[in-house]
Amino acid sequence: MPETINMEKMYRELLALRKEVQSIKNRMIGIDLIMTPEEENMLEKSIEEHKKGKTKKFEDLKKELGD
Repeated sequence: MPETINMEKMYRELLALRKEVQSIKNRMIGIDLIMTPEEENMLEKSIEEHKKGKTKKFEDLKKELGD
C-alpha cells in the first residue's frame, strides 16, 4: 500500500533540503578562487619580474597614465 504524503510532511522535507543545500553552498569554493595552470604560470612569472625589479609601483603607473 503506497504511503500517504501530507502537506506538513512535504513542507518539513523541503525545509530540511533547503538547510542541506545552504550548508553545501557555504562549504563550496568559488570557481574564481581557483587558478588555471596558465594563470599560475603567469603569476609565477610576474613574481619573478617583481623580484628582479622589472615592475613599476602602482602610484608611478597611475601618474604615468594620468590617474
